[in-house]
Amino acid sequence: MSLVAGRGPLSRDRAGQLFPPVADDLVYVEPHPRRVQAVLGGRTVIDTEHALMVHRRGAPLSYAFSAGDIGDLPSTPVPEAPGYAVVPWSAVDSWFEEGRELVHYPPNPYHRVDCRPTARRLRVDAGEVTLVDTTDTTILFETALPPRLYVRPSAVRTDLLRRSSTTSYCNYKGYATYWSLDIDGTVVDDVAWSYADPPPESLPIAGMVSFDETRVAVTAELPATPERG
Repeated sequence: MSLVAGRGPLSRDRAGQLFPPVADDLVYVEPHPRRVQAVLGGRTVIDTEHALMVHRRGAPLSYAFSAGDIGDLPSTPVPEAPGYAVVPWSAVDSWFEEGRELVHYPPNPYHRVDCRPTARRLRVDAGEVTLVDTTDTTILFETALPPRLYVRPSAVRTDLLRRSSTTSYCNYKGYATYWSLDIDGTVVDDVAWSYADPPPESLPIAGMVSFDETRVAVTAELPATPERG
């Protein structure tokens, strides 16, 4: 995400324009001077501060390591960085960056989350029941994603929400807890989610709730989204 994906500046669907145009097969490789570790079978098999970060259109963001850092792990050479190769994420049990365990993919240095208190209105309805209607909200801006409104639980009909078994993880917001709606026995799964213990950049939304507009009627006063070119 960020540079070469979503609406990032080097993606095919970028929000703005580059002059002159860039090649469709663009790859950006840069030093990543953070401590990256990989653990397999309880043993640290990669421990380096000299990884590269590979941004390639159509591919997940990835670390690249020198042959000396990889050892016997499976790997794929990076043509744009001779002597470096990518180790599949699933080839080890755990990945860490500066001691923080990672899930799914490396954190992107160009991905940003901004949370701002706002007076933008959020109203959420399920049929004739209003779940929330308030202007005491927090807006979350996240690179390559539409902005979202979050609200304190005290403004929500939490008596109608039941914790779901669904979970998800985001490197920038942490583990999400999902909430299902139960009105007189009629259940709509996963209408909302919250982050109980987000990382520092997302702390302002800790414990707050956001709603899925595909499952309930959400009326949110949000900034206009740039049209796709």
